[in-house]
Amino acid sequence: MSVTRPVPPRLRAFLGLGSNLGDRWAHLRRAVDQLRAGGRAPVVAVSRVYESSPVGGPEDQSHFLNLVVELALGPEPDPHLLLRECHRLEAAAGRVRNVRWGPRTLDVDVLWIDGVVLDEPELTVPHPRWRERRFVMAPLAELAPDLADPRAVAAARGEVEPVGTL
Repeated sequence: MSVTRPVPPRLRAFLGLGSNLGDRWAHLRRAVDQLRAGGRAPVVAVSRVYESSPVGGPEDQSHFLNLVVELALGPEPDPHLLLRECHRLEAAAGRVRNVRWGPRTLDVDVLWIDGVVLDEPELTVPHPRWRERRFVMAPLAELAPDLADPRAVAAARGEVEPVGTL
């Protein structure tokens, strides 16, 4: 006789990662490796890496490298715990916050968590500008075409170019 245990449902969470200071590839690779090693929320998939012009902030910034990571969360996700993980990754990359939308070694944003709508001063889910930015929508379309279909990607602002994988 075999016993089948029900598998708890998994919810998708998507994080957007970007870097335009220092060794951009290394910052992204290290952050994804740390997410994979953390084990709290398994990494399901990682998009290709895209290069994009900066949006907002100082005019003389370097181009960004961006990607999206899909995580599998348990049935009762804690968005604030996920935000703390984002801040931990940024701190590990030496991120300094002194200019809004300024250059940064690593930027990690919570883009989406299945079934979660949150609007608080420190965290808004879904991310308030996720559908406006092609550097989010293009990599997200690879992992979640239900959230970022071709029309939504085309409607987003900015230019992106796929430049490789981690």
